Amino acid sequence: MPNIKLTLGYDGTGYHGFQLQKNAVTVQQKLEEAIEKVMGQKVRITASGRTDTGVHATGQVINFYAQTSIPPQRIPHALNAVLPRDIVIYAAEIVSDSFHARFDAVGKTYTYTIDNGAHPQVLSRHHAYHVRFPLDANLMKQAAAILQGKHDFTSFMASGSSVKTTVRNLYRLDVATNWPYITITAAADGFLYNMVRIIAGTLIEVGRGKRDPNLGPVIDAKNRHRAGWTVPAHGLVLREVEYNKK
Repeated sequence: MPNIKLTLGYDGTGYHGFQLQKNAVTVQQKLEEAIEKVMGQKVRITASGRTDTGVHATGQVINFYAQTSIPPQRIPHALNAVLPRDIVIYAAEIVSDSFHARFDAVGKTYTYTIDNGAHPQVLSRHHAYHVRFPLDANLMKQAAAILQGKHDFTSFMASGSSVKTTVRNLYRLDVATNWPYITITAAADGFLYNMVRIIAGTLIEVGRGKRDPNLGPVIDAKNRHRAGWTVPAHGLVLREVEYNKK
């Protein structure tokens, strides 16, 4: 049975996250329903990772096994015809039987968007976090440079998480301005739970002048209470998942 890989995007506003839940509508539920309708068989999809309620994606990757006569290049059209308009399949391909969307991922890129205008931009209210206090983007860039690299990011992990290691290589952390928006781009070999949202909250505190841009002591503390707060989910977008070429 072919192993089918899909690259997709979704607006997470109307969903209780990606992963299946018994009493809530999720992105995974809608995807599996669409696949069953188009291909005539129930499947269980595997994603590169789950996203929380309100988080969006433009580069999520999933895979599943299904028998179908639809050519790969036509699968996006077939699925998009039955999916809700806030979930879109961009690409499909047949991959090796061993491909696993989660375990084979070697890197991910997220963006977090801040609306820093005096008043919120109405059209981006579901996709950017409004911070009315002026932020110094240069200070935020200084702090981001400290965080970039391979570190133990325990201070930037939500409490209650259980992982084998809290060391991650954050090989890109940029702060860009396009008034009234400030966009934080984070790319790493993996992320801890709520890591990007905690980094964003910490950088906002730096931008407000509430925190020293030298975040070295925060990293060294390995203590969640030393970093900033967890910003709301709706400003977060999963942009890309990286895989080694096979």
